[in-house]
Amino acid sequence: MKILSIDTSSRLCGIAVLENENIIKEVSQNNGLTHSETLMPIIKESLEHLNLNLHDIDLLVCDKGPGSFTGIRIGVATVKAFSDSLNIQAIGISSLEALAYNVKENGVICSLIDAKNDNVYVSVFENINGNYILRRNYSAENINDLLDELKIVEYSITFVGDGAVNYKSIITSALPNKCSFIENNTLSAYNLGLAGLSHYKKEQFDDVAPLYLRKPQAERMLENKNET
Repeated sequence: MKILSIDTSSRLCGIAVLENENIIKEVSQNNGLTHSETLMPIIKESLEHLNLNLHDIDLLVCDKGPGSFTGIRIGVATVKAFSDSLNIQAIGISSLEALAYNVKENGVICSLIDAKNDNVYVSVFENINGNYILRRNYSAENINDLLDELKIVEYSITFVGDGAVNYKSIITSALPNKCSFIENNTLSAYNLGLAGLSHYKKEQFDDVAPLYLRKPQAERMLENKNET
Protein backbone atom coordinates (compact mmCIF):
# COMPACT_ATOMS: atom_id res chain seq x y z
CA MET A 1 0.00 0.00 0.00
CA LYS A 2 1.33 3.42 -0.97
CA ILE A 3 0.48 6.32 1.34
CA LEU A 4 0.80 10.05 0.83
CA SER A 5 0.70 12.02 4.10
CA ILE A 6 0.52 15.80 4.27
CA ASP A 7 1.35 18.01 7.26
CA THR A 8 0.63 21.73 7.01
CA SER A 9 -0.33 22.38 10.65
CA SER A 10 2.89 24.15 11.68
CA ARG A 11 5.39 26.57 10.14
CA LEU A 12 6.87 23.59 8.26
CA CYS A 13 5.18 22.23 5.17
CA GLY A 14 5.86 18.52 4.96
CA ILE A 15 4.87 15.46 2.95
CA ALA A 16 5.86 11.82 3.12
CA VAL A 17 5.36 8.87 0.81
CA LEU A 18 5.24 5.45 2.46
CA GLU A 19 5.14 1.88 1.19
CA ASN A 20 3.19 0.31 4.06
CA GLU A 21 5.28 1.17 7.19
CA ASN A 22 8.42 2.01 5.20
CA ILE A 23 9.26 5.57 4.26
CA ILE A 24 10.37 6.05 0.66
CA LYS A 25 10.34 9.86 0.52
CA GLU A 26 9.97 12.69 3.04
CA VAL A 27 10.26 16.41 2.41
CA SER A 28 9.85 19.25 4.91
CA GLN A 29 10.27 22.89 3.97
CA ASN A 30 10.20 26.27 5.68
CA ASN A 31 11.27 28.47 2.80
CA GLY A 32 9.43 31.67 3.66
CA LEU A 33 6.61 30.92 1.26
CA THR A 34 3.06 30.15 2.30
CA HIS A 35 1.90 26.55 2.50
CA SER A 36 -0.43 27.21 -0.42
CA GLU A 37 2.63 28.08 -2.54
CA THR A 38 4.83 25.25 -1.23
CA LEU A 39 2.59 22.20 -0.90
CA MET A 40 1.69 21.34 -4.49
CA PRO A 41 5.26 21.73 -5.85
CA ILE A 42 6.77 19.41 -3.22
CA ILE A 43 4.04 16.80 -3.83
CA LYS A 44 4.65 16.97 -7.58
CA GLU A 45 8.45 16.87 -7.26
CA SER A 46 8.38 14.02 -4.74
CA LEU A 47 6.08 11.82 -6.80
CA GLU A 48 8.06 12.51 -9.98
CA HIS A 49 11.29 11.60 -8.16
CA LEU A 50 9.72 8.25 -7.25
CA ASN A 51 8.28 7.79 -10.75
CA LEU A 52 4.79 7.81 -9.25
CA ASN A 53 1.63 9.84 -9.71
CA LEU A 54 -1.48 10.33 -7.59
CA HIS A 55 -3.20 7.37 -9.28
CA ASP A 56 -0.58 5.14 -7.61
CA ILE A 57 -1.55 6.33 -4.12
CA ASP A 58 -3.83 4.03 -2.10
CA LEU A 59 -4.29 6.15 1.03
CA LEU A 60 -4.18 9.88 1.73
CA VAL A 61 -3.44 11.08 5.26
CA CYS A 62 -3.95 14.67 6.41
CA ASP A 63 -2.90 16.45 9.58
CA LYS A 64 -6.18 17.93 10.85
CA GLY A 65 -4.68 19.86 13.77
CA PRO A 66 -4.56 21.44 16.21
CA GLY A 67 -2.12 23.96 14.78
CA SER A 68 -2.15 26.83 12.33
CA PHE A 69 -5.76 27.49 11.30
CA THR A 70 -4.75 28.59 7.80
CA GLY A 71 -2.25 25.76 7.34
CA ILE A 72 -4.73 23.10 8.46
CA ARG A 73 -7.36 24.34 6.00
CA ILE A 74 -4.85 24.18 3.14
CA GLY A 75 -3.90 20.58 3.93
CA VAL A 76 -7.48 19.47 4.46
CA ALA A 77 -8.69 21.12 1.24
CA THR A 78 -5.87 19.54 -0.77
CA VAL A 79 -6.47 16.03 0.54
CA LYS A 80 -10.23 16.34 0.06
CA ALA A 81 -9.74 17.46 -3.53
CA PHE A 82 -7.42 14.54 -4.27
CA SER A 83 -9.74 12.08 -2.53
CA ASP A 84 -12.90 13.26 -4.25
CA SER A 85 -11.44 13.58 -7.75
CA LEU A 86 -9.46 10.31 -7.74
CA ASN A 87 -11.61 8.23 -5.38
CA ILE A 88 -8.76 7.60 -2.91
CA GLN A 89 -9.46 6.77 0.73
CA ALA A 90 -8.51 9.68 3.01
CA ILE A 91 -8.03 9.80 6.78
CA GLY A 92 -7.56 12.78 9.10
CA ILE A 93 -5.07 12.42 11.96
CA SER A 94 -4.49 14.82 14.84
CA SER A 95 -1.12 16.52 15.23
CA LEU A 96 -1.17 15.28 18.82
CA GLU A 97 -1.43 11.65 17.74
CA ALA A 98 1.33 12.08 15.16
CA LEU A 99 3.57 13.52 17.89
CA ALA A 100 2.95 10.49 20.10
CA TYR A 101 4.53 8.34 17.38
CA ASN A 102 7.83 10.14 18.07
CA VAL A 103 7.99 8.01 21.25
CA LYS A 104 8.81 4.42 20.33
CA GLU A 105 9.08 2.98 23.85
CA ASN A 106 6.08 1.40 25.56
CA GLY A 107 4.36 3.59 28.12
CA VAL A 108 2.16 6.64 28.63
CA ILE A 109 2.76 9.64 26.36
CA CYS A 110 1.50 13.19 26.80
CA SER A 111 1.53 15.17 23.55
CA LEU A 112 1.69 18.93 24.06
CA ILE A 113 1.46 21.71 21.49
CA ASP A 114 2.13 25.21 22.79
CA ALA A 115 -0.98 27.38 22.43
CA LYS A 116 0.78 30.40 24.02
CA ASN A 117 0.09 32.27 27.28
CA ASP A 118 0.56 29.12 29.43
CA ASN A 119 -2.00 27.19 27.37
CA VAL A 120 -1.46 23.91 25.54
CA TYR A 121 -3.25 21.55 23.23
CA VAL A 122 -3.02 18.16 24.88
CA SER A 123 -3.86 14.48 24.59
CA VAL A 124 -2.54 11.37 26.32
CA PHE A 125 -1.76 8.06 24.61
CA GLU A 126 -0.42 4.73 25.73
CA ASN A 127 1.99 2.91 23.45
CA ILE A 128 1.56 -0.85 23.79
CA ASN A 129 3.97 -2.56 21.40
CA GLY A 130 3.42 0.02 18.67
CA ASN A 131 -0.32 0.34 19.22
CA TYR A 132 -1.04 3.93 20.30
CA ILE A 133 -4.23 4.02 22.37
CA LEU A 134 -5.94 7.32 23.22
CA ARG A 135 -6.24 7.62 27.01
CA ARG A 136 -7.22 11.30 27.34
CA ASN A 137 -9.18 13.08 24.65
CA TYR A 138 -7.92 16.14 22.80
CA SER A 139 -8.42 19.44 24.58
CA ALA A 140 -7.01 22.92 25.17
CA GLU A 141 -5.85 23.47 28.75
CA ASN A 142 -3.87 25.79 30.97
CA ILE A 143 -0.56 24.02 31.57
CA ASN A 144 -0.82 24.41 35.35
CA ASP A 145 -4.37 23.01 35.45
CA LEU A 146 -3.22 20.05 33.34
CA LEU A 147 -0.28 19.34 35.65
CA ASP A 148 -2.54 19.50 38.70
CA GLU A 149 -4.63 16.79 37.03
CA LEU A 150 -1.58 14.66 36.25
CA LYS A 151 -0.09 14.89 39.75
CA ILE A 152 -2.41 12.15 40.98
CA VAL A 153 -1.17 9.52 38.52
CA GLU A 154 1.20 6.85 39.78
CA TYR A 155 3.03 6.10 36.53
CA SER A 156 5.73 7.86 34.55
CA ILE A 157 4.74 10.00 31.56
CA THR A 158 6.84 10.86 28.52
CA PHE A 159 6.14 14.37 27.26
CA VAL A 160 6.55 15.28 23.59
CA GLY A 161 5.95 18.33 21.40
CA ASP A 162 6.95 21.98 21.47
CA GLY A 163 4.77 22.38 24.57
CA ALA A 164 6.98 19.81 26.31
CA VAL A 165 10.05 21.83 25.31
CA ASN A 166 8.68 25.25 26.23
CA TYR A 167 7.17 24.18 29.56
CA LYS A 168 9.78 21.60 30.56
CA SER A 169 10.81 23.38 33.75
CA ILE A 170 7.19 23.70 34.91
CA ILE A 171 6.49 20.05 34.12
CA THR A 172 9.64 18.86 35.89
CA SER A 173 8.82 20.93 38.96
CA ALA A 174 5.24 19.62 39.13
CA LEU A 175 6.07 15.97 38.35
CA PRO A 176 9.69 15.54 39.54
CA ASN A 177 9.69 11.75 39.60
CA LYS A 178 7.06 11.00 36.98
CA CYS A 179 8.16 12.77 33.80
CA SER A 180 10.62 12.14 30.99
CA PHE A 181 11.36 13.89 27.70
CA ILE A 182 12.72 13.02 24.27
CA GLU A 183 14.92 14.93 21.83
CA ASN A 184 12.63 14.77 18.79
CA ASN A 185 9.68 17.07 19.39
CA THR A 186 8.80 18.08 15.84
CA LEU A 187 5.87 16.90 13.77
CA SER A 188 6.74 14.32 11.14
CA ALA A 189 4.78 13.61 7.98
CA TYR A 190 6.19 10.06 8.17
CA ASN A 191 4.73 9.47 11.65
CA LEU A 192 1.50 11.04 10.44
CA GLY A 193 1.44 8.41 7.70
CA LEU A 194 2.11 5.62 10.21
CA ALA A 195 -0.82 6.79 12.33
CA GLY A 196 -3.04 6.94 9.26
CA LEU A 197 -2.06 3.41 8.26
CA SER A 198 -2.86 2.18 11.78
CA HIS A 199 -6.33 3.75 11.59
CA TYR A 200 -6.86 2.28 8.13
CA LYS A 201 -6.04 -1.23 9.35
CA LYS A 202 -8.52 -0.79 12.21
CA GLU A 203 -11.11 0.61 9.77
CA GLN A 204 -11.15 3.88 11.71
CA PHE A 205 -11.76 6.24 8.81
CA ASP A 206 -11.54 9.54 10.68
CA ASP A 207 -13.04 12.51 8.87
CA VAL A 208 -10.74 14.83 6.96
CA ALA A 209 -11.96 17.94 8.75
CA PRO A 210 -10.12 20.51 10.85
CA LEU A 211 -9.83 19.71 14.55
CA TYR A 212 -10.34 23.06 16.27
CA LEU A 213 -9.92 22.89 20.05
CA ARG A 214 -10.44 26.62 20.48
CA LYS A 215 -11.62 29.52 18.37
CA PRO A 216 -9.22 31.38 16.03
CA GLN A 217 -7.36 34.32 17.60
CA ALA A 218 -9.19 36.89 15.49
CA GLU A 219 -12.55 35.55 16.65
CA ARG A 220 -11.44 35.52 20.30
CA MET A 221 -10.20 39.12 20.00
CA LEU A 222 -13.51 40.21 18.51
CA GLU A 223 -15.46 38.55 21.33
CA ASN A 224 -13.23 40.23 23.93
CA LYS A 225 -13.73 43.59 22.22
CA ASN A 226 -17.51 43.14 22.24
CA GLU A 227 -17.45 42.32 25.95
CA THR A 228 -15.68 45.59 26.84
